[in-house]
Amino acid sequence: MNKYGLLITAFEQMRIAPHMQMPGPMDAGWIAAVHSPDYVEAVLTQTVDPQIQRRIGFPVTERVARRSRLAVGGTYLAARLALDTGFAANGAGGSHHALPDSGAGYCVFNDLAVAANRLLAEGHARRIMVIDMDVHQGDGTAVCLAGRTDVFTLSFHAERNFPVRKARSSLDVSLPDRLGDTGYLAAMDSHLPAALDSFRPDLILYQAGVDPHEDDRLGRLSLTDAGLQARDAYIRDMCIGAGLPFASTMGGGYGRDDERLELAHRHARSMMVLAGLPMP
Repeated sequence: MNKYGLLITAFEQMRIAPHMQMPGPMDAGWIAAVHSPDYVEAVLTQTVDPQIQRRIGFPVTERVARRSRLAVGGTYLAARLALDTGFAANGAGGSHHALPDSGAGYCVFNDLAVAANRLLAEGHARRIMVIDMDVHQGDGTAVCLAGRTDVFTLSFHAERNFPVRKARSSLDVSLPDRLGDTGYLAAMDSHLPAALDSFRPDLILYQAGVDPHEDDRLGRLSLTDAGLQARDAYIRDMCIGAGLPFASTMGGGYGRDDERLELAHRHARSMMVLAGLPMP
């Protein structure tokens, strides 16, 4: 969890000073428009069933509840900023395993689904594509947004990784273990442009998990640093080429305690590539 705070340290060490804004916590009503009102109330009052807390992976305390609302607010704010400036990043979020009535896999509220629903309801976008490049399938996002014609969910993930039981996204691209840079980028080239041309969104929400990296503790793919940067440059150039605003979330990335700063650097480099900044 401390990779989020260390993200600022990573930017300082790179001598990068991003323009930062503080989101407000997402209104509970908007969260309950996607999640079960009973589940939302349980999170906000810290009365989540112990079995669901085990599924999430940590106790839902008052601080966790507040952080979860802020993470959703961050994705919504990043999207609003992206609509004005072309790109913005949430320094948290990407909680794609959270289901309508339960959290899971370190995810409490599904910020991607809640933000997409609110943006559409308020008329900020007509069609939104969620591109999820985390090593784990975005099962919660797929379920929360299932059946909608104004949202397209696209998940690239390791076929044999969590969750064991996959959901059905608008498009799922399952990848074999140990797939490296060349195969990964070829898979992107085989699926992304066609999906974009077919759906024609006016906003992209990008789950930029760095856990496809070869050194990730919970990943099963083998992307190098250069491969991750090429992945993010592909997304950036595709969106810019199509004239599409795009907002990113951090998503997954896991390591030992002695690797936590490098993990933060990995996320920082991802944001820098997406913003079109040169690597220091």
